[in-house]
Amino acid sequence: MASKHTIATRHAQGIRARFASRFLRSLLRLRRSGNRFGGSQSNDEGIGKRIRTDRIKIAAYAAMARAVGPRRTWSRALLFKLRNRARIHGVSRKRCLVSEKKRVTRNKVVAISSREPSRADTLRKLVPGGDSMDTCVLLEETAHYIKCLATQVTVMQSIADRLLL
Repeated sequence: MASKHTIATRHAQGIRARFASRFLRSLLRLRRSGNRFGGSQSNDEGIGKRIRTDRIKIAAYAAMARAVGPRRTWSRALLFKLRNRARIHGVSRKRCLVSEKKRVTRNKVVAISSREPSRADTLRKLVPGGDSMDTCVLLEETAHYIKCLATQVTVMQSIADRLLL
C-alpha cells in the first residue's frame, strides 16, 4: 500500500507533466502564429515585448488551469476568465468603448465603503474565483493554487535553463 506522501508526489508529478506539455504546445502555437505582434520587425520593440510577454503569461495560466482541470474552483474561474477574454477581444473596438463608458457611469453611483479589508478579503482578491468562497474552502484552494504556481515556476525555469544551454 502506498503512503500518502508517495501518492501526493505522483499527483504533483502528473500535474507538472500535464502543465509542461500543455505549456510547450501553447508556446509552439504562439511561435507558429508568426511575428505579427512583437518580433524583430516591430517598430516599437517595447510594445512588442509587452505583447509577447502577456501572451506567454496567458498561455502559462491557461496551461496550469487545464492541467488541474475543473475540479478546483480557482481553475474553473481562471478558465472562465480566459474564455471571456477571448470573446471580448473578438468584439469590435467600438462596442468595447461604449460598454466601458457605461461601466464608468455605474461605478460613480456605487458608494465606496470605508471598512478596512480583512486578510481573507485580501486573499479573495488574489485567488481566482475567491470572491465566492467561504474561509475554509478559500484556504484550501489557496494552498493548492500556491502549489500549482510553484510547479509553474519550476517548469518554466527548467524550460529556460534548457534554452540557454
